[in-house]
Amino acid sequence: MFIKKDRKLARQKKHLRVRRRLVGTSERPRLSIYRSLHHIYAQVIDDTRGVTLAAASTLDPALKDLGASGNKEAARKVGELIARKAQEKGVTKVVFDRGGNIYHGRIAAVAEGAREAGLDF
Repeated sequence: MFIKKDRKLARQKKHLRVRRRLVGTSERPRLSIYRSLHHIYAQVIDDTRGVTLAAASTLDPALKDLGASGNKEAARKVGELIARKAQEKGVTKVVFDRGGNIYHGRIAAVAEGAREAGLDF
């Protein structure tokens, strides 16, 4: 009998495996990405204090003029916005956490947008 794999469960397992090694500190916080079907979310997190320093998503009022929110252009804008918000808090270097997703498409677009806006990772 063929058993269908649960893609969400597989992604969560990958994310936990990566998170065992990946820790955000005060000097170099973690840039965490979550991708849903219609939106993309990004947070800069200091894991030692358990504090979110900055957050951005396609639901953010600053990105209200976007047409579609589930494409690479919207993801790039989220990357640029999270970089601006992080720099306002004094963060320039981060550790990239792709959230168990493949570094491709919208995940890569967030990373490129953040790098172009000045984040170093």
